[in-house]
Amino acid sequence: MKEIMNQEQLGRTLKRMTHEIIERNQNLNQIVLVGILKKGLPIATILRDNLKKFADIDVPVFGLDILPYRDDEKKKDQKIVQYIDIQDKRVILVDDVLYTGRSVRAAMDALLDIGRPSHIQLAILIDRGHRELPIRADFIGKNIPTSHREKVVVDMEKELITIEEI
Repeated sequence: MKEIMNQEQLGRTLKRMTHEIIERNQNLNQIVLVGILKKGLPIATILRDNLKKFADIDVPVFGLDILPYRDDEKKKDQKIVQYIDIQDKRVILVDDVLYTGRSVRAAMDALLDIGRPSHIQLAILIDRGHRELPIRADFIGKNIPTSHREKVVVDMEKELITIEEI
């Protein structure tokens, strides 16, 4: 197991990402943070807390279940429409690791079933490459080139990010 980010580095990275969000979005009142369940939601919550601290704005945070929308894991046949007020809002979709892009595609499908945001931006803690779909993040914590035999593990409870051999 190789450590990529410790608690201090993770905190600095999330603060930097928050400042980037502030710089690239003129009207912060229109932002909605949507964390992909399960690992994106704690990151979205930290970004919200940082936005409150740095820009004195309290933006809503929602969790998004993408399992019914996955094309590689048929866990549920029925799509469940969640209520999230995103109509004409600037949605910042948040997840821990961007790899093939399939989770993000599923999340965008789920969002569009809920409503029509004015913009969708993507905030990713770790971008490890190996995209199968033409998706890129707007806000990236860290780019970590990995092999297909490695797995990036984000542990928000321990505030530690590691790479493990599969």
